[in-house]
Amino acid sequence: MNINKPKPWLQEDQLEHVQLLLYSFKYWTGNSLMSFPNHYSPLEIANSLFNVDFVVVSHGTQADPILNYGNQKALELWKMDWQTFTSTPSRFTAEPIERSEREQLLAQAKSQGYINNYRGIRIASTGDRFYINQAIIWNVINPQGELCGQAATFRDWEAI
Repeated sequence: MNINKPKPWLQEDQLEHVQLLLYSFKYWTGNSLMSFPNHYSPLEIANSLFNVDFVVVSHGTQADPILNYGNQKALELWKMDWQTFTSTPSRFTAEPIERSEREQLLAQAKSQGYINNYRGIRIASTGDRFYINQAIIWNVINPQGELCGQAATFRDWEAI
């Protein structure tokens, strides 16, 4: 890897996306996804979120939504690099047999704004399967209330 190459999660569009993730999480749940010192810049916030010890992922609003963010824990769990992860349809994070349940869950979150305490099976790019536990799924919106996608976070997972 070229050390002079910018980190994609620190590009301008991702700095804005991270702000939407944090804003939306607080909007729907009333809680902060994580705390930052008041003096942190958007760059420092994005870098901190990318490197936290829990998973944060999101996808866009396409008919077949494409993943558009995954922090380091997500990349490790799904065993993908940033470029691969952010060009993958989000449905591929679940096995075909689990996709119907996943779609119902996303529809429920879309209508309610968010859901919590979700447990489900996911699959890494290598075929490794794992449970995600106590996941929170929320709609990503901008300050005007327009839907920008959906996101999920969880701290607990276990190999199957």
